[in-house]
Amino acid sequence: MALDNFSGSCRNCGGDMHVKMLECPRCEVRLEGNITLPRLARLTPEDREFIEMFVLSGGSLKEVGKILQISYPTVRNRLDTVIKNLKAFDRNIEERRMQILAQLQNKEISSEEALKLLNNL
Repeated sequence: MALDNFSGSCRNCGGDMHVKMLECPRCEVRLEGNITLPRLARLTPEDREFIEMFVLSGGSLKEVGKILQISYPTVRNRLDTVIKNLKAFDRNIEERRMQILAQLQNKEISSEEALKLLNNL
């Protein structure tokens, strides 16, 4: 399955998707577990395409504007939106970390379960 159109969010409930297994089709080596996707992989396909274009154009917003035939301010706004989306992942992780610690403090979960949840963030 190619991840070109994958956003990192569940299309059913909106939750974060996790990879359970990676496999080399040539030698069949497997890596299994709860693998969190990197932030860039969790961006929308459009945002990933924009970032790829930005990198391939040497980081030139002016060049990206030429390729997309849009103005520099529009390109800048798209980049700012991508930056905001990337920072949101960090805020979401911090919020989830605080929820887990609150559950531990309120004795809703054990220390072992809290540690497991924190390690899977």
